[in-house]
Amino acid sequence: MGLTLRPVDYFHGTVASDAAEACRWLSDIADAGVNLLAFCAVPAGAGRTQLTLFPDSTERFLDAVKGGAVEWTGPQKAILVQGDDHLGAAAHIYGLLAGAGVEVYSSTGVTDGRGGFGYVLYVRPGDFSRAVGALAEASSEAQ
Repeated sequence: MGLTLRPVDYFHGTVASDAAEACRWLSDIADAGVNLLAFCAVPAGAGRTQLTLFPDSTERFLDAVKGGAVEWTGPQKAILVQGDDHLGAAAHIYGLLAGAGVEVYSSTGVTDGRGGFGYVLYVRPGDFSRAVGALAEASSEAQ
């Protein structure tokens, strides 16, 4: 299987560092019909957590959080890459991007335990189209 690519929008917001608070935000978003493709939560100072949410629908997300207490920054762009996991999968993807002159300034990845992986890649806005192009070309060649 080749790579599956999806340009995704993401949003940052800071909430209280409390599992109940994060649960409330995630539940409210789900209740509004927003499916999350990915999310990340990291400490953002004493008693605060920064949530990074990757909704499947930017419009639905913005409607769901309108008027809420959290100020969301975004949308910003990232690339969600999924595929069959194998030894060196991340190195292969980074090699394709390096070969295209694209610098990945941040990424997050996970395997699903059943042979698949998902990576979120953050590249500079000026490199975004070139990154998608390099990965799409490699994906079509693999099929």
